Formats: sequence, structure tokens, C-alpha cells
Amino acid sequence: MNLRRLKYFVKIVDIGSLTQAAEVLHIAQPALSQQVATLEGELDQQLLIRTKRGVTPTDAGKILYTHARTILRQCEQAQMAVSNVGQTLSGKVAIGLAPGTAASSITMPLLQAVRAELPDVLVYLHEHSGSSLNDSVLNGQLDMAVLYERSPTAGINSQPLLKEDLYLVGTRDCPGQVVELSAVAEMDLFLPRDYSAVRKRVDEALALRRLTAKIVGEIESVSTLTAAIASGMGVTVLPESAARSLAGTANGWMARITTPSMNLPLSLNVSARMPLSPQAQAVKEILMSLVTRPSLENRELMLVS
Repeated sequence: MNLRRLKYFVKIVDIGSLTQAAEVLHIAQPALSQQVATLEGELDQQLLIRTKRGVTPTDAGKILYTHARTILRQCEQAQMAVSNVGQTLSGKVAIGLAPGTAASSITMPLLQAVRAELPDVLVYLHEHSGSSLNDSVLNGQLDMAVLYERSPTAGINSQPLLKEDLYLVGTRDCPGQVVELSAVAEMDLFLPRDYSAVRKRVDEALALRRLTAKIVGEIESVSTLTAAIASGMGVTVLPESAARSLAGTANGWMARITTPSMNLPLSLNVSARMPLSPQAQAVKEILMSLVTRPSLENRELMLVS
């Protein structure tokens, strides 16, 4: 194996087409196919499945893809680290954010701080679901991710940041400033799919009290969820920061869930296998300083000791 073939292989998997990958890489398709064949010969494994719609990795190809991204990322970081010796930090830092997290409130302060302190560093912000963000951290597409975590993930180092209480959000028949979980179970609920941290926490609390939720829809999109709640068709459960945002947009109310009170820990996740680049470490330190500022504490978010 060599780095060039690994780079070609990763690009093919990312694009899903030999023809389009050849165009992006500026090489002839037969030559690219030969590079893949050589790689398959070296590993004695079929790496790609060719179909009329393009190419997809085999199980062996998926394993190689993960390792290849890590290897290429490490090579890139090594080059940057050497180039940055005695120089101003530069390069790109990719950060993932779970939708509706408290971290979204520090996006602009983070960009402003990085621009002021690290003018040659480009910050790339990517918003997606928690499980997808962890995968992107593991394969090197993201340097770090801020998301709600309830259980350890292999290959991920997770640093606690904050805890957020869960709130009920709606636009009709406000129950008051607090609402018991037993009352929530009787309402028409819009919740995310069962792999989300919020859904897992709600399902867990309901199961412990032998309650069954009236789930009328499973919605991932923030805009669609906002429209559904604004229409009055039902209510939803969200962490405080996301609840405030949705309630404000939908002109609705929010009530803290009690009996039991529920919260979710917000974490900063990085790869346990790859060290952060100097510029990513610098951005991480800025992010940590912003999260722990008093302005966030005043929003009644509890700092994790």
C-alpha cells in the first residue's frame, strides 16, 4: 500500500463513482481502476462492489476506508505540525455540533474568538446527529464534536461540559412552569428516532415508571419539528437551549419536566486514536473557555464538575 492509492480509494468511496472520482483526481478512469485493482491484490480482498449506480465498499473496504482516513489525516497533521514550527498556527479545524445543543449559542463567539486569536485558522462547522458526528470524528473528517452523550463510545474520548434539563415545549394548553412526566405521557408527542440521546432518556424514564408515551410522529428536522409544534398538533421534549429556541420561534411555551427531573450531559468528543493538530488544540481551548463563561452559567445550565 502507498498513500496515493489510499487517497484514491478514499475519494472513490466518498464520491461513490469511479468516473466522477477520476474527474476530481484528474486521472484517467482505467488508470484509477488499475490502482484499485493493485490495492485489492496487495490486500487479497475485494474492496469495491461495482453496480450500474456506482460503487460501494465491501465489508473489507469499509474497514480499509476507516483506517485510510485515519492514516491520511495523521499524515496531514504531521505535515502541518512540521510546517507550523515557529510559525503562526494555520489550517482548517472541523467541529461537529448536534442540533439544538447549548454549543449552538457559542457559535458566533467561537468564530469571533478564533478570528481574533488565530486569524490564519479556518473553522468548519458541521451540524448533524450525534451518532453521525462520532463516526466523523473516528474517521478523521471532524477534529471534535459537541453533542449529548449518555454512554461511552469506542475510540472516543469524551469530556463533560454541561448538563441541560429537559423541557416540554408546545403552543396550546400551557401546563405551567413545570409538568410531571406522567402528564407528558398523556400528551401527543413528537420525538426524534430512538437512537437520539433525548429519545433514549425519555424512553428510559417512562419505562422506569411503567408509562407509555403517545408518540404521534418521529421528526429529525428542526424546521419540521418547529412547524409541527407551531401548528398545535402536539408537544415535544428538548434540552433547555433547544427548547428556548423552538418556543421562541413557534411563539410557544416551555415547562421543565419533573417527577422525575431529567437532564442530558453535553460533551466534547475527540478521537482517542489521533492526537489533535496544534490548531485544533488551540481552537478546543477557546471553545472550552467559552462554554464555561458566566454568561452560560446564567442560563441555568449546571457545570459538570
